[in-house]
Amino acid sequence: MGVSALMAEYGNGKVKVFTLNSNPELAHEITEHIGVEMGKSSVSRFSDGEIQINIEESIRGCDTYVIQSTSSPANEHIMELLIMIDALKRASAKTINVVMPYYGYARQDRKARSREPITAKLVANLLETAGATRVIALDLHATQIQGFFDIPVDQLVGVPILADYFESKQFDDVVIVSPDHGGVIRARKMADRLKAPIAIIDKRRPKPNVAEVMNIVGNVEGKTAIIIDDIIDTAGTMTLAANALVETGAKEVYACCTHPVLSGPAMERIQNSKIKELVVTNTISLPEEKKTDKVTTLSVGELLAKAIIHVHEQRSVSKLFD
Repeated sequence: MGVSALMAEYGNGKVKVFTLNSNPELAHEITEHIGVEMGKSSVSRFSDGEIQINIEESIRGCDTYVIQSTSSPANEHIMELLIMIDALKRASAKTINVVMPYYGYARQDRKARSREPITAKLVANLLETAGATRVIALDLHATQIQGFFDIPVDQLVGVPILADYFESKQFDDVVIVSPDHGGVIRARKMADRLKAPIAIIDKRRPKPNVAEVMNIVGNVEGKTAIIIDDIIDTAGTMTLAANALVETGAKEVYACCTHPVLSGPAMERIQNSKIKELVVTNTISLPEEKKTDKVTTLSVGELLAKAIIHVHEQRSVSKLFD
């Protein structure tokens, strides 16, 4: 069908793309890549803080796409999304496709201790119950989250975007580093693209958001190390890993991730660490105080736009990564 046909369908009222408050800049970039106008809607608050959403155009019989990362404040953004889905359903949308560049609560994907919730599954239940018919997400923290849904889930990956950036730097001797054993598959995918070896940080986490480096598996001496992760939250793991790599003989250390949560002491830790450059994507909108010279932001707008086009045309999404 292509972009021009998709624009024609929009003109005939078949495709509508909406944004909420989490990342409107990314949403507008997506619509520009697709070649459609942003759907007309508004989000407001009652005096007691309750959310009110108005869809300001007819969407009856339309394929709708709602762009919303459930990043901080996660609970506010989740409620906005649930209320928007309900509004679309009650306005007779044909399909309700939720585009979640960042899926909040994804790290609560299993019972690590007795009597813990599996909140990632709860969020999936809420989205389905509200009326979502499909989810498009980027780098889910755990791939099994796709199985938490009984509706189609298309998971996109950020590795190609990050790998292309580092490939353009043409480093001489590179090693790709996984900050823990769970990220080895991700590190291997980037290593394959950059034709580089991998190393693994052997760490333990005595409590949430606290990590201790135990050992480095692999040769990093004299190499440019690139640490890759899906999420950087408080940056404790990433900065500890960077410092350990330098102490072990790495020439320089870069870090990258798909989702820059960067909460609490993250920016101070990154600024004071051995990390030469932190490369992230715009799945989460960064406030101005987090946009420092040490942070480079790459866009996922074109990737998400292509995914929406492929879904609408009923084409393979996985072809985007071939």
